[in-house]
Amino acid sequence: MTTVILLRHGRSTANVSRVLAGRSEGVGLDDHGRTQAKGLVDRLAALPLAAVVRSPLQRCEETVAPLLEARGLEAVVEDDLSEVDYGDWTGKTLGELGKEDLWKVVQAHPSAAVFPGGEGLASMQHRSVAAVRRHAARITEEHGPKALWVVCSHGDVIKSVVADALGLHLDSFQRISVDPCSISVISYTPTRPFVVRVNDTGGDLSSLVPKPDEEKPEGEGEDATDAAGDGSEAVVGGSTGVN
Repeated sequence: MTTVILLRHGRSTANVSRVLAGRSEGVGLDDHGRTQAKGLVDRLAALPLAAVVRSPLQRCEETVAPLLEARGLEAVVEDDLSEVDYGDWTGKTLGELGKEDLWKVVQAHPSAAVFPGGEGLASMQHRSVAAVRRHAARITEEHGPKALWVVCSHGDVIKSVVADALGLHLDSFQRISVDPCSISVISYTPTRPFVVRVNDTGGDLSSLVPKPDEEKPEGEGEDATDAAGDGSEAVVGGSTGVN
């Protein structure tokens, strides 16, 4: 089992102006987002992080910068965890886009949504899930099956990865909320993933610390109902689905 902490970037200038930033250059965190990023240092302090992987976009780079400095880590930049390529929609306001016929498809039938001049949400989910599982395998090999690691990415990307782990069709992914600087946690095992937390913006993370191996009495096996493998409960919360 390896456990990934899916971290959405902190609040950006585009989040505040309600612009679909997509892959636009120069979109960074606002003052509140920078405060959120600094707060991650203390929030994740108890967790033995093995690695950090991030989207190449500026707002993700700025979100993990304080954490990397505090831990002496370097992030792996993964293009397949970048924001959706919104194509011709990039840079437009949500008010404008809400009038488009495609907006209804994005909300109700996202697996069929392909952005003009950009990519489809189904393609985004495919590349994102593949990237997370690829890095999970690499980190398990390098740091062992109990490794904790961070992915810093974007709302729709994280929602699609969580939906896959829950066994949900992409058409249900808009039911998942992922707020700026929230964390969602997935433990990947050889047989199936377990969703441990969703949209956590301030909860105690101590239950994520890997437990030491303990010898079990003969005949005592793993509890098949224990989703997190350590008795912890899954905390489920409630993103605009953009940026």
